[in-house]
Amino acid sequence: MYSNNDYDDNDYMYDDYGHTGDPTMDREYERGYYGSQIPDVVKKFLIYFRNVINEGSTDDIQQLYETTFPKLSETHFEKRAWPDEDEVANIVENDAVFIILYKELYYRHIHARIQGGPSLDQRVASFLNYCNFFNYILSAPQPVALELPDIWLWELVDEFVYQFQNFAQYRARLVDKSEEEMDQLMTNNMKVWNILCVLNVLHSLVQISNIKQQLDTAAQGGDPDSVAGDFGRLPFYRMLGYFSLVGLLRVHSLLGDYHQAIKVLEPIEVHMKSKYCDIPACKISTSYYVGFAYMMMRRYADAIRTFSSILLYIQRTKQFYQNRTYQNDQINKQTDQMYHLLAICLVLHPQYIDESIQQVLREKNYHDNMYKMQCGDLEVFKNFFIFACPKFVSPCPPAADVPVEDYVKEPLDHQTQVFMDEVRQQQQLPTIRSYLKLYTTLPIEKLASFMDQNNREGDDDRKVAKLLTHLLCFKHKMKNVVWTKGSSGLEGKFQSGSELDFYIDNNMIHIADTKVSHRYGEFFIRKILKFEDLNRRLHKI
Repeated sequence: MYSNNDYDDNDYMYDDYGHTGDPTMDREYERGYYGSQIPDVVKKFLIYFRNVINEGSTDDIQQLYETTFPKLSETHFEKRAWPDEDEVANIVENDAVFIILYKELYYRHIHARIQGGPSLDQRVASFLNYCNFFNYILSAPQPVALELPDIWLWELVDEFVYQFQNFAQYRARLVDKSEEEMDQLMTNNMKVWNILCVLNVLHSLVQISNIKQQLDTAAQGGDPDSVAGDFGRLPFYRMLGYFSLVGLLRVHSLLGDYHQAIKVLEPIEVHMKSKYCDIPACKISTSYYVGFAYMMMRRYADAIRTFSSILLYIQRTKQFYQNRTYQNDQINKQTDQMYHLLAICLVLHPQYIDESIQQVLREKNYHDNMYKMQCGDLEVFKNFFIFACPKFVSPCPPAADVPVEDYVKEPLDHQTQVFMDEVRQQQQLPTIRSYLKLYTTLPIEKLASFMDQNNREGDDDRKVAKLLTHLLCFKHKMKNVVWTKGSSGLEGKFQSGSELDFYIDNNMIHIADTKVSHRYGEFFIRKILKFEDLNRRLHKI
């Protein structure tokens, strides 16, 4: 605050609230006034937080980051922002690195908690702060002396991609913008949260960490440190590189480039347990976007395996992270989305899944909607897809001369149309499958009449020709590329995923049931052996 001696000529008269009428002076006054209202516990937290970051004590940093900061946010900053950087700088003695890290949390809190979301200026300031952070760690000739826990590094990269996604949607919504905001968006801030900037940052983190080389070497049984380089040997850079690969997966999925989304993960064996990452949120996010990309590429078997595997993991590990509310909400949402996507895949490509996952589908009443989808209800397909898909974005902002409209839903509408076109091609396949299951041989004219009961008086040749098209579609759609081995998720072999096979000879359809019966004996033997081993351990204890 300013002292009385600063303004002894009485040029400025304060009102009861300390306002002078001069905006610059009022902001200075409010900064000083509210700064003095920062609770002592928050001041002590900031000082201690700064100290443990400078000391590199990752265990203490993780405790403060995961537990203390969220609790203080709920207690003191539930509906408002944390103190701004100028106030905090005075408390932490202008520690430049800490201020950058603090501002990352500060703007993240505004995006998550402040009603109405961040302003345009705050979105720009957050982007510039990320630029400062990445320039600091990427431009240094030697690795920076900074250690942060893996969970913070993951959420930092994840939040960076989220804020890009959020800004792209904000930028596409022109209907609620003031003229000043429109002018800023169209002229001054075209490079803010630009897709090329985001991709450049993520690829730079991947490159400086040599994470691809490390993963390839580790997969071949070699020593990752031999190819890591000075930067990649440090956990700070190595994990940032790893999480950036997942960030690239998410960005390409948001843009609708599913082939590239899987390709960027080639060093990571997506179907194997990763030795590099044990953060549940990262594993779940990775599987969600990988499974969704597989589904959109019509690789349903791989999508079902991906979703089933991660949903089993969630069932077994949920108790370890369910007390972390800020993570639990996001994980629960993605879990629900993956059940919806799994239901879609099972309708389009029926196959056996783990009984525990099947039980959840029954308990949550997915079966009614799955039955509707099997009967060709396109509206249920569409509703499931819109609920479960990512919030797609356009890589380009709206042009300056377009009408003032809401363009947010254009990417979603486009992806929904692509998906629904695929569904319409397969709309009759569940019905055909249900008839073929009832017979070993069936005249083609008879099946054609079953399929076209609403048009009994129609031309028989037309009915048969239409059925032959559907049967050819059945053969085609039931053959998918399925991953078998290799580090690349794009690799695989064409396999038929249908439990039925058939051929046509002399206007007769010959059907064979290729479904392999489940070996329940092996399942019970494994459970018995597991129980006996557990019993022996209990006796030893």
